[in-house]
Amino acid sequence: MDQPAPADDELAAGTRLVDRADDIEIVDNAADQRYEAWLDGELAGVIVYVPQDGWLVFDHTEVLPAFEGRGVASRLARAALDDVRARRLHVNPKCPFVMGY
Repeated sequence: MDQPAPADDELAAGTRLVDRADDIEIVDNAADQRYEAWLDGELAGVIVYVPQDGWLVFDHTEVLPAFEGRGVASRLARAALDDVRARRLHVNPKCPFVMGY
C-alpha cells in the first residue's frame, strides 16, 4: 500500500478529498477504487470498493499495523459511508468491518 502522501493543497489525479479532521485525511481514490486514510502524511488504511451501477460494494478494509488502535478504520468507514450517502449511491458492505459499523 505504499504511495506518496497527498499534498495539503493538491491531491493526486483521480482522488477527491472526502473528510479532513485533526491529523487525518480521507480521500476517494477512484483510480484505485478505494477510500484512503492518510495520517501524518502516511497512508494508514484503505477501504477497497467495486462500483456497480449506482452501488459501491465495500470489499475489504485494511489498516497498516503501525496505525492500528488509533481509530483509523472507524474514521475511514464513517467518512466513506457519509460520502456514499452524499453522492446518493447505495452501499453493499461485503467487508465484515463495514458491515458491523
